[in-house]
Formats: sequence, structure tokens, C-alpha cells
Amino acid sequence: QVQVIESGGGLVQAGGSLRLSCTTSGRIFSSLDIGWFRQAPGKEREFVAGISWGGDSKLYADGVKGRFTISRDNSKSTVFLRMDSLKPEDTAVYYCAGRSSRIVLTTTNYDYWGQGTQVTVSP
Repeated sequence: QVQVIESGGGLVQAGGSLRLSCTTSGRIFSSLDIGWFRQAPGKEREFVAGISWGGDSKLYADGVKGRFTISRDNSKSTVFLRMDSLKPEDTAVYYCAGRSSRIVLTTTNYDYWGQGTQVTVSP
């Protein structure tokens, strides 16, 4: 069974930065594509960013391009989501998810999910 654990959420003022971390257990970390998703109150969960198993392929939602950066350190079994220039509309529960690596990195079909970490951006 694969466990996914997020950390790094918190309260920050608009314009500030946060870095989320995600680690997994139960599968070889370097064999997993990793994605970050978020869900704001009253809204559906949406894709934020994804990174392929080797880190060579990355995807970003349009609303976070240029502000968020996803990276990974397979030696530490950790994926990071650096969030800069945060806006109040970035407030949400952020989820990390993993899936067995595939040829093409996509925004869907992630199998393993964490419990989420709250990010709150004040005006």
C-alpha cells in the first residue's frame, strides 16, 4: 500500500511564499509520477502541477504558471511545490498524488492520494 504524506501548508499574506513537500512510502519513489492538486471550499478539486518520475517533464495549470515551481529529489524521496506571489484565490487544501510512471505526464489518473495540507492566503 502506498502512503502519501504532504507537509508545509500554513497561513501567509498575499504576495508571500510557501513550500510544500510530499513524500511517499510503499513504492519506489523514483518510479512514480507526482502531481499536486487543490480544492477550495465549494469548488471541485483541480490540478496544480505535476512532475514525471525522473523530473524531466513538468506540467502546470495556467493559473499558477510563473508563480509555482515543482521539483523533486529522488535521493530524498521528496517532491516540492514552491509557491511564490501567492494570492487569496490560491487558498485551498493542497493534495499530493502519485501514480506509476507513464510515457506521457498528464493531469489525470493519479492513484495514491495524501490527506492534504491547508494553504491559506490572507489579503
